[in-house]
Amino acid sequence: MATSMSSQAAPESHPIIMPVLMVLAGLAFFSAMDAVMKDLSITLGAYNAVLWRYAAGVVFMFALYFGRPRRRPSRASMRLYMIRGVLIAVMAFLFFWGLVRVPLAEGVALSFIAPLMALYLAAVLLKERIGKNAIFASLLGIAGVVVIVIGKMGSEFGPDAQWGIAAILCSATAYAYNLVLQRQMALIAGPVEIAFFQNIIVFACLLLVAPFFAVVPDLDVWPALSGAAALAIVSLLLVTWGYARAEAQYLVSLEYSAFIWAAILGWYFFGEAVTWTTIAGTVLIVSGCLLVAWRRPKKAEMVEAAVS
Repeated sequence: MATSMSSQAAPESHPIIMPVLMVLAGLAFFSAMDAVMKDLSITLGAYNAVLWRYAAGVVFMFALYFGRPRRRPSRASMRLYMIRGVLIAVMAFLFFWGLVRVPLAEGVALSFIAPLMALYLAAVLLKERIGKNAIFASLLGIAGVVVIVIGKMGSEFGPDAQWGIAAILCSATAYAYNLVLQRQMALIAGPVEIAFFQNIIVFACLLLVAPFFAVVPDLDVWPALSGAAALAIVSLLLVTWGYARAEAQYLVSLEYSAFIWAAILGWYFFGEAVTWTTIAGTVLIVSGCLLVAWRRPKKAEMVEAAVS
């Protein structure tokens, strides 16, 4: 079904720097959510932390979605929402289950295989032409991650952490496809609609096993759950806005900036040390992000996307 893009496309004069800044801001909020969710996953278990965070998200998005003018979602949009919702439900559980078992910064670093995979998925699925700068920026970010992981692979990763690493790598594989879906959805729907259906569908998926695993949290935990939900929603709105206005290949490398926040938050809240290899890797990651930010690619055009 062909869906018009004219209502979602960026104006011709819109500079690439704005999508970059919005995505970077969204990733900063997302990193803060990761820190809150790591603490909640330790307290409640990964499944209950994710389940009740999405429950709070559903409440927030109901108020936001139904409190404004809206249109009926297209069949193409609903198809993408369903695919992405199931994907995120699995992805989120695996990531936070693994994050309990490895330091926050290193867990986020391991997830950075996703932007590199997403770069080439965008070429296959979205027919985006991959430029040399985008490839180099992605490889520069991966090099930074490799430096960090090598510095941490010694005594800090015990036997239990191996399962955490495996879970995070599986989550990252799903996240790569999620990044491509994010670009597809940003072209056919607005940020609020996308955030609304994401929260609803993910929560519905998690509810399927609730009779076996769900435990209602104590009242004193709900402020943290609500805060995590709010951070996730703000992040999603900002990132979706950016992805509607620039190609995925120019934005996926910005995912590496999340490591900087993860290192700071992991040190501050969990006492996780930041070593010289972490600093060296961060320099490479920032360099990759700056390369993308200074690049001036062709802006998002008013096109028609055929999604069947």
